[in-house]
Amino acid sequence: MTQDQTPPNDPNKMTLCESCAGIQRNWRRAPGHAELLQGGNRHETRRHGLITITSYRCDRCGTAWEYENDKTNLHAGWSVVGR
Repeated sequence: MTQDQTPPNDPNKMTLCESCAGIQRNWRRAPGHAELLQGGNRHETRRHGLITITSYRCDRCGTAWEYENDKTNLHAGWSVVGR
């Protein structure tokens, strides 16, 4: 008999709502969704100059997101930063 390979539910694991799960991460110019509430933004210095990082929070599931607007990096974009 094989044992169940499914790990037990981790209470610390974040559950994204359907809209958040559909966001394409780490891809510049990927769209967010309508229930993301914009927070503050900050500037960071990179080799080629300043970039803007804007924080968002999902109104439905509470997931915290950041959007990195770096025109020289195709893999900048959306990333989950917590709850």
